[in-house]
Amino acid sequence: MKERERIILSGVLSLLLLAWLGFLFHTSPSFAGSALGSAFGIAGAVLMLIPLAYPFVKRIPWLRDRVSKRVSLQTLMTWHVYAGIFGPLLAIIHTGHKFNSWLGITLTAVMLLVVISGYVLRYLTTYVTHDIKDKLLLLQTARGDLDSAWGVLENSPAEAKSLPKSPLLAAGLASFGIDLSSTTGPAGEVARLAESVADLEFAIRTDEFFKRWFARSLVAHIVLSILLYVLLGLHIWAGIHFGLRWLS
Repeated sequence: MKERERIILSGVLSLLLLAWLGFLFHTSPSFAGSALGSAFGIAGAVLMLIPLAYPFVKRIPWLRDRVSKRVSLQTLMTWHVYAGIFGPLLAIIHTGHKFNSWLGITLTAVMLLVVISGYVLRYLTTYVTHDIKDKLLLLQTARGDLDSAWGVLENSPAEAKSLPKSPLLAAGLASFGIDLSSTTGPAGEVARLAESVADLEFAIRTDEFFKRWFARSLVAHIVLSILLYVLLGLHIWAGIHFGLRWLS
């Protein structure tokens, strides 16, 4: 289910980003105020309000106790994700690719950033976390194999002399696919395992770096979401204040 959800939402996200770039090829100044354009806008706004249910239910104990008897938090999260990406897609259609006002441009930009930060939180952070766990298990195994191979090498002093004299240089060349070492036997096994351990440690540090940055996207997602609803409210007010042209 999670894999199918990821594929579907990745496709919709790609479509959303491509649809936003449609202004380079097409602009319809009157579509947003037409009956069809307004229908897309209203539907998109309603869908973008649905994601509010999940954070409120999750963080308000008495509300969570009541709602969870009928709808699970996992179901609310699913609604949060789907509504949070299909709503902006309808909103992009509603614009008719007309981005002439500062409010419309800002609202569109913030809306896209909310979707992207939400996608990062939902999938990329989870992927990196699982990847770190898998690599830590591999690292533990590789270190055990290295200790065993090193124990064998210590019992063979003659073999130890065949280890690379400049291990850093040899490892650097190996990273580019250039292997100048002709080491075999126990010494070759130690060199190979040591290189594997170093590669895994570097990969884990890289994943942890991305994990720290991805964790910050939760704060960005919340702040951007608040800004999104403020701008959405202003946009709706402006539409009502200046009138829906298709009714005039």
